[in-house]
Amino acid sequence: MRKIIKDKVIVNDDWQVLKLADGDVAETINLPAGRTIVPLAVWLAQKSTLTSRTDIGVWLASDERAEALKDDLPALPLIAIDFPTFADGRGYSIAYQLRTRLGYAGELRAIGDVLRDQLFYMARVGFNAFATREDRSIEDALKGLTDFSETYQTAWDQKTPLFRRVARPDAEELA
Repeated sequence: MRKIIKDKVIVNDDWQVLKLADGDVAETINLPAGRTIVPLAVWLAQKSTLTSRTDIGVWLASDERAEALKDDLPALPLIAIDFPTFADGRGYSIAYQLRTRLGYAGELRAIGDVLRDQLFYMARVGFNAFATREDRSIEDALKGLTDFSETYQTAWDQKTPLFRRVARPDAEELA
């Protein structure tokens, strides 16, 4: 069974990601049994039947918008965002919008070309699960979440900047 990082621990992954092949049509594709993460197009095309299932998640491509799911967020236990290449950072913005503007509280998973160097920053924008590349060590990737001990700026995971979190002596103490 494939393993992922979820909530800072390595766990077994019982979700499968459905990818559309050439010629597949979102409206008519048959979904496999079990926990399945479907493309946004499939969710939108088959939403009337899929909303009754509790074992369906949705994945967004890096060129799709989080707002497409805003009315469906309570029905989704998992949303995944695909990183087609290491250098494509659009997924960071999608994750941040889901967490801050749309208030999504479920599992937010990074899939695709996900590497250790990205994990710390992905967590800062709201990801709590990571399906790292299978050709890399997941144990090593887990260490990426603790590469830095402190953050300076605000983000989804830290609402207060460092200068407001550090106690500073007042003017009298300095004199």
